[in-house]
Amino acid sequence: MPGKPDPRNEHVILFDGVCHLCQGAVKFIIKRDPVGRFRFASLQSQAGSRLLQTAGSQEESLDSVVLIEQGHYYTRSAAALRIARGLRYPWPLLYAFILVPRGLRDAVYRYVAKHRYRWFGKDETCLVPTRELKERFLEEG
Repeated sequence: MPGKPDPRNEHVILFDGVCHLCQGAVKFIIKRDPVGRFRFASLQSQAGSRLLQTAGSQEESLDSVVLIEQGHYYTRSAAALRIARGLRYPWPLLYAFILVPRGLRDAVYRYVAKHRYRWFGKDETCLVPTRELKERFLEEG
């Protein structure tokens, strides 16, 4: 039926596809998400750009992980904590940090994000999923 939302796209994580820290985070999430709740797209991909445009954001100005959860967009620490809440135990316990004021949480997030390439490195091209994981990544086009 046209226009019906794809339930597989109800929990989408947009990440920096060239960042080693971000790529490692995607692999970490996949290992701790055995039911396959989360799907992924890089911020640099066509699918990621399309989703950001829907939210009214520009990928060039977005220095954050983005979680799209049932039509709502979350960034920075809110996205990270909501992702943790969706993983298997003990990771949902981290959601308690949602009680920390957002400004403080996001300041820590921005500090790490600002230094992530220097500390963890980056690639010239985006992460390419293995054949086994390809279904967890949004299609291009």
